[in-house]
Formats: sequence, C-alpha cells, structure tokens
Amino acid sequence: MKLSRRARRMQRHHERSRRLAAFNLVSLMDIFTILVFFLLVNSSEVQDLPSPKSIRLPESVAETHPRQTIVVMVTPEEVLVQGQKVTGLQTLKNDAARAGQALQAALLRENRRSVTGLGGGTAGTRREVTIMGDRTIPFRLLKQVMLAATGAGFERISLAVLQKGAQEG
Repeated sequence: MKLSRRARRMQRHHERSRRLAAFNLVSLMDIFTILVFFLLVNSSEVQDLPSPKSIRLPESVAETHPRQTIVVMVTPEEVLVQGQKVTGLQTLKNDAARAGQALQAALLRENRRSVTGLGGGTAGTRREVTIMGDRTIPFRLLKQVMLAATGAGFERISLAVLQKGAQEG
C-alpha cells in the first residue's frame, strides 16, 4: 500500500522525535572549566596562620586578611620563627641583646630560604613578618621582637589577632 504525502511526512516527523537527543559535552566541559578556574582564583586569596594551642591571640575587629609572610610566634615559654625555636622567653626578658641577635640571625636565615626556595621575587619583596604573640605576653617583650625584626631589615611588621564581629553602637 502506497502512503500519501501527508502520511509520509508524519512518519518522518515521528521517526525524528523518537531518536534520543545528542548530549553536547563541549558546553558541559566549558562550564566545568570555568567553575574550576573560579574556585582556584578565589581559594588562593585566604591565607591561614598556624594556630598552635600554646598561643591565645588577642581579639580585634581588623578587616584586612593576612598575607603569606614569615611568622614569628611568641608563646609564654619560647620564641619561634616558622615553628623552630630560636630563644626562650626568659632569655628575652633577661638578656634582650643576645636574644635579639639570635632572633635577627634566624629571621635573616629564614628570609634567605623563603626567597631562594620559592624562586619568586627579590630579597626586597619578601621583607614582611607577622608576629603571633600570646595575649598574656607583655608588650615590651613584643616590642623587643619587633626591634629585632627591624634590625634584620624587615620593613613591614604585622601583629596577628583573632577577628571578631564588629561591635554595635
């Protein structure tokens, strides 16, 4: 039996609609690529400072985020540069000159290591240090640590604090 033109056209139409739609993977891959780049760019903005249990940082309403720098930790017992002990806190109290020289030497050594090890930048670009001092440490001792850092050639010194919510009123 011969089909009419209209019947043949309807048959072709029904055959086309029965086929499964082709999945366009190129568009899907583009979307995922953009998503990955977005996450990579935005995740590198935040830098966390080490949070040892021996240091309780003071609180502040500071808005700026920390940069990746050399970290000096002043615990109630000792002074550490990048996690390595440099001097005891009692030595810093009693013999500030000798402890300051040891701290300067450790900061210079760490600065050389971080600049050459990372392969990025010159010695002038990495001249920042972040001091994490326990909230019970007297400010005069933190001042001696800052003096040692400036003696080692660090131009920018930051004090680490815990960020708390802005106060109302």
